[in-house]
Amino acid sequence: MPYLHPKRTRLPLACLLCMLLLCVGVCQAQVQQPDSVQADTVRQSLNDRLIQNLKQMSERKTIMGKLLRALLDFDRNEEEVYGMDAELIRKEYEQHNFKVVRRIDILTLDPFGYSINDTSRVPSNFFEKAGNSLHVRTGRGQVRNKLLFRKMEPLEPLALIESERLLRQTRYIIDARIIVNEETTTNDSVDVFVITRDIFSLGGSGSYSPSSGRGRVTLRELNFLGQGHQIEGSYRFNLNRPRPWEVAGYYTVENIGRSYISADVAYVDKNYYKEKSVFLSRDFFSLNTKYAGAVGASWIDERILLPSAPEDTAARFGNVGYAQQDVWLGRAIKFKSYNLGYETRGRVILGARVINTNYTTIPTENFQSNALILGSMGYSTRKYYKDRYIFGFGRTEDIPVGTLFSVTGGYQDGTKWDRRYFGTSLAFARYGTNFGYLYSRVGYGSFLRDDRWEQGVLDVEAMYFTKLAEWGNWKLRHYLLGRSTLGINRYPEELLSINNESGVRGFRSDLVRGTRRASFNYEANLYTPLSLLGFRLATFLYADLAWLSTGNQSSPFKEKPYRSYGIGFRLRNEFLSFSTIQVTLGYYPQLPPNSSMQGFRLYESSAPFYNFRHFQFDRPGVAEFY
Repeated sequence: MPYLHPKRTRLPLACLLCMLLLCVGVCQAQVQQPDSVQADTVRQSLNDRLIQNLKQMSERKTIMGKLLRALLDFDRNEEEVYGMDAELIRKEYEQHNFKVVRRIDILTLDPFGYSINDTSRVPSNFFEKAGNSLHVRTGRGQVRNKLLFRKMEPLEPLALIESERLLRQTRYIIDARIIVNEETTTNDSVDVFVITRDIFSLGGSGSYSPSSGRGRVTLRELNFLGQGHQIEGSYRFNLNRPRPWEVAGYYTVENIGRSYISADVAYVDKNYYKEKSVFLSRDFFSLNTKYAGAVGASWIDERILLPSAPEDTAARFGNVGYAQQDVWLGRAIKFKSYNLGYETRGRVILGARVINTNYTTIPTENFQSNALILGSMGYSTRKYYKDRYIFGFGRTEDIPVGTLFSVTGGYQDGTKWDRRYFGTSLAFARYGTNFGYLYSRVGYGSFLRDDRWEQGVLDVEAMYFTKLAEWGNWKLRHYLLGRSTLGINRYPEELLSINNESGVRGFRSDLVRGTRRASFNYEANLYTPLSLLGFRLATFLYADLAWLSTGNQSSPFKEKPYRSYGIGFRLRNEFLSFSTIQVTLGYYPQLPPNSSMQGFRLYESSAPFYNFRHFQFDRPGVAEFY
């Protein structure tokens, strides 16, 4: 799961959103039904009553009426979605396996006003047309490079549905459909139609605090000139110390020349974290991928938290600087299948990796320059289902299910000591339209030096979300997440926190640290039919609990848990590259010692708290402790 720092939204926007929510509650209490309302109207749904009340207020010749009429879209209907079978593997495609692809037609659509399910729909207002005029549509060559089938070649099993999934996972494409033209299909050949819809690739964000003068500006382009190049830069200003500014830049080129090799370049110059890195990588992007690997180098200087004494009133830090070279190679071996219409999804994967690390600055004697050689073997099965309103706001989402088991061994040749490494992990996930989604994982890894295990970690995780409950255009889903990370003979400077996505949302303290952590998170997410300037509105309730202990033998459950309860709302336009806008009001019954936090906290963020774990085999590595 990615761990991102919370981002502040602009104050006027937050005030406007709060005003909108207040209007929703007021209009339900003040607007009365006429005496002539029929009995069936009285029994109408909450959705109809709410929309009707807001629409009536928007028709008034008042400032609030004009504001609602300008911001809200009352005529928006839920789009009928084609091909939303629960299982992504559509059985009707199996009859076309190994037929020759005679023709491939590609249609790319602009982000606004078009429909991937109804190609006759076109933009209908000035704003949609103006937005499309500022957008450079994805080139058909970029779409063609993502396809796993080629013209005048036999159609391999799973090629159609895997290509559709890969297109949807591209950052600058929101949705894709691949359709076989049944009218022109023959016994030995097929014509294929590919439709994609873009995201408005140019975006950004920013924040500013009038009291301190501090601010942040971020600009990104996810699809430069329609060629798939991704550029992002951020700048922070008027910081206190030790320097008043920070800057970061990232550049990515995906799928160079149909090879599925990506190039990544990063330059980060922050006060307490500096990075320069360059990588070429290719992962197991598809079920049929045989080879994966990466090669790259990075130069990093950062500040890490050091262990504190009970009497400390401020956190202590140390500096770490190192250069690292990293190379790995993986090979997937599939089992033979004697059924030409069926492709086995099980794979045995072999991997090897070499990491060379040279430290230039160390805070303690537990850091040493070293060369780490790792080898791994694993077994993976995976497939995908399709659903909506999981982490998105209506777009098609691919749900990974399957099993992944791996064993890793290695040897570290260091300047001070040598040691061996052993690790293993097992994960599985299941999905059902009436059951929901269940994911579980357990992993262990540790070094062995002079018959003593050190820097070990036992990691357990389980996530579940329910099926989608629907009342008209209102949709509700529940999420449960449980995690436990137990450090075994960790070094003193290796510490866990429960800040934000690590355990308790909105929690922040440099003094609350430990070596063993357990957390439980619950969320109820209600998707509303309301739309604000194209941004869909969702509200949520949550409860977080986290236990943290120090020492390599103590149980975290012996300590009193830190808790948080809260309510908030999210706004997102799926067709824009902007992050989700989230405003949360949290309550914290137990405050950390010597902290400036208060019992109630109103904050903004864009960090996702839940995410899928894909069952593709990754590079061999050491079990993470964070």
